[in-house]
Amino acid sequence: MKAYSRDLRQKILETYEKEEISQRELASRFRFFCPEGSVALSFIVKLLRQWRENKSLNPKPHGGGQTLKLSSEQIIILGDLVKEKNDATLPELRDKLLEKTGVKVSCSTISRTLSRLNFTRKKKHYKPVNAKQKEYKF
Repeated sequence: MKAYSRDLRQKILETYEKEEISQRELASRFRFFCPEGSVALSFIVKLLRQWRENKSLNPKPHGGGQTLKLSSEQIIILGDLVKEKNDATLPELRDKLLEKTGVKVSCSTISRTLSRLNFTRKKKHYKPVNAKQKEYKF
């Protein structure tokens, strides 16, 4: 979720200081009149605590997220596996990766990694050599 704007944070603080209303009332007032969406009571509590402790209304930096399960070398090997057999299923790629690297990951991890590498999920289509399409005349 995107951080609330500095302007909104300033309005919340000014309203709290001028009108001396409870934090719950403050949250309900800004719940429906906020352009960014609903303002929760927990946000009000954290914002006022941050102001009292640091005198800052700036949003905190992003936490960073989860680390990748595969190393760069393993990702390269996965890319090579897809190039060797581009119609392999996710479980097949997972098993081949386990054979080559000894790393066991889920099919979801394989799928997310392939998305990062811009590989599509399209498979090869096989047509019989002698197949002829019927021609329809109207």
